[in-house]
Amino acid sequence: MLIHPNIDPVALDLGLVKIHWYGLMYLIAFASAWWLGSIRAKKPGALFNTEQIGDLIFYGAIGVVVGGRLGYILFYDLANRLDDPISIFYVWQGGMSFHGGLIGVLVAMWFFGRKHGKTFFQITDFIAPLVPLGLGAGRIGNFINGELWGRVSDLPWAMAPRPGMMPRHPSQLYEALLEGLALFVILWLYSRKPRPTMAVSGMFLLFYGIFRSIVEFFRTPDNHIGFLAFDWLTMGQLLSAPMILGGIGLLIWAYKKQTITL
Repeated sequence: MLIHPNIDPVALDLGLVKIHWYGLMYLIAFASAWWLGSIRAKKPGALFNTEQIGDLIFYGAIGVVVGGRLGYILFYDLANRLDDPISIFYVWQGGMSFHGGLIGVLVAMWFFGRKHGKTFFQITDFIAPLVPLGLGAGRIGNFINGELWGRVSDLPWAMAPRPGMMPRHPSQLYEALLEGLALFVILWLYSRKPRPTMAVSGMFLLFYGIFRSIVEFFRTPDNHIGFLAFDWLTMGQLLSAPMILGGIGLLIWAYKKQTITL
């Protein structure tokens, strides 16, 4: 059995300013998206040039932070936040929803598309491969914070959150590997060749939904929500189901239309 290393959530204490690991993971996420976007922008006939990538990431960052926080509050923790409204702004303590962040980014990309004269799905196809590494970094942040633990397990790599506690699946690391590394490899390789518009977006929705649903079988549901039905259905799976169906739908539609996006 392993024991969580109990890492201090503050990476750097400068006195008046404290830099949290969770915040650094967001910085890594945005930096990796900018770097990968700059690579994609150098392809012949790319949707954006390298100068526009910074603007794209700025819009996306606002969507992630605002949507992720509001999504967590609405989907997972509305009652507690209403009791303590100021805690809504304590983002360094965690409490961000991927599904809320996704909605926030999609709204931000719609505004960005209007500004630059691009269609919604042209933009989502471009950004989809830029996202997974950031998702993986966020899950590493969850691990450092010691939150979102998995269910009790006796596997050799099971980890006790604290000494004396039952060992659990390190589900944060499972998500980092699946939603982060594996999803990145799938999308990056798939998008290397021109694909029908909406196809890359469909692949993102499909595989994220699948990976998240799988990990939910190992992750402990939120205490204040628990299982929604059947002693196994979680809020994460419920929110991922439309992603899987939407991804399949987009892929079918994309290959019927066969309009190519670079």
